[in-house]
Amino acid sequence: MVKKATHSKPLPAKARAKANFDVVAIAASAGGLNAISRVLEALPADFPAAIVIVQHLDPRRRSLIADIMNRRTRLLVKQAEAGESLSRGSVYIAPPNRHLLVNGDHTLSLTESELVHFVRPSADLLFDSIAASHKTRAIAVVLSGSGSDGGMGVRAIKQMGGMVIAQDEGTSEFFGMPGSAIATGCVDFTLPLPEIAAALVTLVTKGTSK
Repeated sequence: MVKKATHSKPLPAKARAKANFDVVAIAASAGGLNAISRVLEALPADFPAAIVIVQHLDPRRRSLIADIMNRRTRLLVKQAEAGESLSRGSVYIAPPNRHLLVNGDHTLSLTESELVHFVRPSADLLFDSIAASHKTRAIAVVLSGSGSDGGMGVRAIKQMGGMVIAQDEGTSEFFGMPGSAIATGCVDFTLPLPEIAAALVTLVTKGTSK
């Protein structure tokens, strides 16, 4: 069984200075549960950035993603709550039928505003929020999913100096979302699923020369 930490540390300025990025935002839809699991389970327990996740879900059912992921990763995984502060090494998953946003003071917001591209939660809104609030210290990751959610958001990430990773077609169960992100020309790295976690560790801890 994976040994889990009982708590995580907040993101004070001193701690943030040790990492090149503060927030990793991951978006997925169809086929995304497996993809998210593969990424999270390969990250170290001391991963020095917060992770926020939008996975398109059935709004009529309670989400069990946090419970499932907690059994597969050394990181602390929870369903996001409005007003809570981000902690490094913790993973926050958007609840069903709520948009998840990250604010400049490292807190989270949840909204029931209108659907974006027929979905709520929306990857575009999440990406827009971390682009505005964390600028060069934000990474967006687009994993397996149908549709085009996230395509507009990755443009915002790049405009503000952040980084974008997309899952490649060969390892995506559904290539709609990654393909839409890649088509924008704003993706820095198109990677097979098994390489994404290692890329995140390298980017967050060592930075990039891109």
